[in-house]
Amino acid sequence: MLQVQLEVGPDPAEVGRARRWARSRLVGSGIRDDEPLAETLILLISELVTNAVVHTGCPAVLRMLFGPTGAAGAAGTVRVEVADASCRPPQQRHAAGEDTNGRGLELVDGLADRWGWQPEGAGKRIWCEVDRAAPLIQLPSHPGAQGAGDADRDVRKVSHAVTHLA
Repeated sequence: MLQVQLEVGPDPAEVGRARRWARSRLVGSGIRDDEPLAETLILLISELVTNAVVHTGCPAVLRMLFGPTGAAGAAGTVRVEVADASCRPPQQRHAAGEDTNGRGLELVDGLADRWGWQPEGAGKRIWCEVDRAAPLIQLPSHPGAQGAGDADRDVRKVSHAVTHLA
């Protein structure tokens, strides 16, 4: 298991620095910059670091943990963690229409294979994991699931968000 970390100050400009740092670490771990996995991880990192910086006003620590891969690069998990000094738990909101915020944890929930949070010292750690071999966006497969139109709209929202992160 390879672990790298970056200290992030309580300034919104730090989000861009965290993205640039993460891109270089992803390439160093064998995940090409143009892979969909890299774009998904950068979006997740951007959301979690933004939440820490904007909603807590505290410094944070960004960690990326790269699980071992099997033969021929099969499987393996990338875990992203953001720890901050605020004990306030994250709150998943549901943005409506033209709201300009409130979608961060919805994106994390939709893109990560798993996510959660836990207390850490006087603060907390929010984490998410993406399986390297898993499909990045899973469309519903049964009639009771989210409708195809909703899924298509979600894919467009994610594509739009990823395009604006660079």
